[in-house]
Amino acid sequence: MKTKNLIFDLDGTLWDSRATIIKIWNEVLGKHQLIQRELKPEDMNQYMGLLAHDIVKDIIPGISDLQAQALLSEIVAEENKILHIQGGILYDGVESTLKSLASTHSLFIVSNSQDGYIESFLEYYQFNDLFIDFESHGRTQKTKSENIKLLMERNHLAIEDSVYIGDTQTDYNSAKANGLPFVFCQYGFGELSDSRYQPAIFKFSDLQDVGLQ
Repeated sequence: MKTKNLIFDLDGTLWDSRATIIKIWNEVLGKHQLIQRELKPEDMNQYMGLLAHDIVKDIIPGISDLQAQALLSEIVAEENKILHIQGGILYDGVESTLKSLASTHSLFIVSNSQDGYIESFLEYYQFNDLFIDFESHGRTQKTKSENIKLLMERNHLAIEDSVYIGDTQTDYNSAKANGLPFVFCQYGFGELSDSRYQPAIFKFSDLQDVGLQ
């Protein structure tokens, strides 16, 4: 696989923000008396990479769309504020590998996160100069596959020169919907229906060994 445009997922691929955001979810949901027990970081594993609206609806069965949206507005505002200050945990080798790849490739991010979330990641770690562009569901209200297409069109990226890198079945499906090759991050939150899928990496620095040059 030889390519020059690397499009990354964020949660489960570049960083783990669960410890930071779980406190915010517990604070907001607890204030509104909507949870019986506090959520733990591992409770969020199944939700990472999904749309926030769908997460709220699953955690609080029966909540109306209007209530879910009001809660999300509160959670998102707090997340964007706190993530700028506390950040999340970068996976091993992310910083050095990104800096190395940025010298030979064009780097991008497409995430299902809210508007402001990717910005918090980039600003906290001072990665703004490493990435050419990014897109999120929160900004466009589009699906991940649509946002990948949007970003590719906006930056004139050719399919044969690009790859999507992520950790969930949604990431895989979104890449394939755009005709893109996919690299699976085994260390992330998700699983693929094809447990033997290749290419797969077990740590982020392995990206330099899967033929991206």
